[in-house]
Amino acid sequence: MCLIFTCGEHTFRKEVEGYEGVICRCYNCGNHRARVLKSNPWFTFCFIPVIPLSFRGYQDVTCEICNFQQPLEHRPDVQAMRRGAHGPPPGIPLQHHGGPPPGGGPPPGWGGPGGGYGHKPNEPMRYG
Repeated sequence: MCLIFTCGEHTFRKEVEGYEGVICRCYNCGNHRARVLKSNPWFTFCFIPVIPLSFRGYQDVTCEICNFQQPLEHRPDVQAMRRGAHGPPPGIPLQHHGGPPPGGGPPPGWGGPGGGYGHKPNEPMRYG
């Protein structure tokens, strides 16, 4: 009689309270697909979780694209995004979202007057 037993490890993940819906930038790949997750690893026997490998779990900023994980305590920019936080920690500059850029023109990268496409709106484009 041959019995085969399988042992392994499974990690249960959920969003950390206060960071629900927060999406931030991944420091590894640069994409804006990182979320704050709490990970709880378990030892499994025959695919059944038996023994927790960590009682408190780990709070990490985890990228959904490259699966890079970084501890939340090393990301003060993400900690400032927590719901109910009272502003950013000192020393972290935030982006300026006020009015038009200095000089009164369109924002950088928007081309010149008329959209920068070289033709007027509602006029067919000419090639050649």
